[in-house]
Amino acid sequence: MTALREYQRLEAAALWRPGPDAQRRDVIISVGDATLTIADMNDRPLAHWSLAALERQNPGAYPALFHPYGDPDETLEIGEDETAMLEAIDRLQAALSRARAHPGRLRSATLLSGLAIFAAAAVFWLPGALMSHTVNVVPDIKRKALGQALLGRIERLSGQACNTPEAAPILTRLADRLDVRQIVVLRSGVASSLYLPGGIVALNRSFVEDHEDPAVAAGAVLVERVRAAEQDPLADLLSAGGIRATFRMLTTGEMTRATLDRYAETVVTAPRPMPTEEAILEEFGRAAVPSTPYAYAQDITGETTLGLIEADPMAGRDLEPVLNDRDWVQLQNICS
Repeated sequence: MTALREYQRLEAAALWRPGPDAQRRDVIISVGDATLTIADMNDRPLAHWSLAALERQNPGAYPALFHPYGDPDETLEIGEDETAMLEAIDRLQAALSRARAHPGRLRSATLLSGLAIFAAAAVFWLPGALMSHTVNVVPDIKRKALGQALLGRIERLSGQACNTPEAAPILTRLADRLDVRQIVVLRSGVASSLYLPGGIVALNRSFVEDHEDPAVAAGAVLVERVRAAEQDPLADLLSAGGIRATFRMLTTGEMTRATLDRYAETVVTAPRPMPTEEAILEEFGRAAVPSTPYAYAQDITGETTLGLIEADPMAGRDLEPVLNDRDWVQLQNICS
């Protein structure tokens, strides 16, 4: 680098003192690309200073007093009249400062970049990763306890689940038939049906009271199984509680009543996306339950559920009824 190409050889008179006990002596100084050469009056070099490591002790005062970085005992005095030399030193030092690396700035930039990445991870990645991990490690026994606790909070709003001595064993057999742990019938509190953690399926009473075919209620349970397979109900519960609820569940295995109440008051009545017809039909086929009764219960015209009707996996087959007539009548009176 040659910052001052207009100067082929810039020289000036100065006073140099090599140490604190030495006498000052007249010298001739000259600048190169990155060094300041100090020579005696016979042009014999006495010292070479790096311009990048040159410090001025008295900025703005004259004569200008310089010393090498870290060695204030060796000094160089340049008179105020040597304006060209002083300007050249300033310009060369500025050029060298711009050219050399700035480790402090680099460290700061690296630190800020790291903090930005960490903040982005904390905002966008960490909550999802934490929730996913928590869902995977919560044991079944804790899921069952959460499901029962959540059912209790829902019953606080809807009233106690419907039950009679006659209907209780029927619901148990139906749950076994459909591969869920428990089926409960609620007077209100859920808009249609809901899969709770631990294998509990809550049904609105309309599924048993308003239809003559038990395949409708069975179909609602099967659709909830598909939903639970696509989106773990524990994940829904943790999502409603937020990252604090997720962290609490992961570290203590507990969930506050406030979180359960928030879920019970909002999420259970919120509309949820319908699984794909292919997934629903596969589940109906696995359980050997016809999909047509459920399809017409959702849309009496069959227009919006035509796929479930035309592709009914049980169509044309001789099937055992989901429940016999006597059991179905008993179940229809569960909320009476």
